[in-house]
Amino acid sequence: MEGMNNVVELCGSIADKPRFSHMGGSESYFSFPLDIERLSGFVDTVNIIVRQEMLEKLEIEDSQHIAVTGELRSFNNKRGDGSRLVISVFAKELYFTDDEDKNLVRLTGAICKKPNLRKTPMGRQICDIMLAVNRRYGRSDYLPCIAWGRLAEGAAELAVGDTISLEGRIQSRKYIKNENGAATERTAFEVSIVTLLP
Repeated sequence: MEGMNNVVELCGSIADKPRFSHMGGSESYFSFPLDIERLSGFVDTVNIIVRQEMLEKLEIEDSQHIAVTGELRSFNNKRGDGSRLVISVFAKELYFTDDEDKNLVRLTGAICKKPNLRKTPMGRQICDIMLAVNRRYGRSDYLPCIAWGRLAEGAAELAVGDTISLEGRIQSRKYIKNENGAATERTAFEVSIVTLLP
């Protein structure tokens, strides 16, 4: 079934009012940040892209609690210094809800870069995976994923071209990038894998 290789189900609080993002054909698209709280209390902030038509039906304001169903998308932003992979969720359904925060991603795709097994400063195993997930019209989304512990060891044995299915959550993390002697804070997005099915 089309679209089942890339499914995102989120529930969280709107962190800021929607702003114009871009034009796609004759349609206008807007974006807004969604805050999703983990059980630990840490908050992941995920960027949501939505059609203007869908947005107008809801009259979204910040601080409202909302559920989002859609797909995880990537865009290679070449504006400014160097390329930067931008990760966002393309909303297919939005509705207000009182449900608890939720962050669920299901992906099926091909490994497009050799997995990188490494250790954190605390000595925990971690493996970086770049997954190519097909979209309609011959396009693909390139989505960074990470596996931890024993899951990381298994992921490190995967080869470029292997097709896998996984379930996890979108996580955001801040990091400092030094460019031309200036330190800039940026946010990286990746899928933290909970279940990996080769």
